[in-house]
Amino acid sequence: MIVVPVKEGENIERALKKFKRKFERTGIVKELRRRQQFDKPSVVRRFKKERAVYVQKLKEQED
Repeated sequence: MIVVPVKEGENIERALKKFKRKFERTGIVKELRRRQQFDKPSVVRRFKKERAVYVQKLKEQED
């Protein structure tokens, strides 16, 4: 359960922003979307490999 302590006099918008940030970090929404459909293991491996190549190119460009 996510708990966001709200100080007295603190803006509700700021508290909502904190809640949204904490909720996003938990990864619940990502997990739910991922589980909505089944991906074959070979497809998952292919996506992971493509992502690794992409990240490696970004790091090479950074250097």
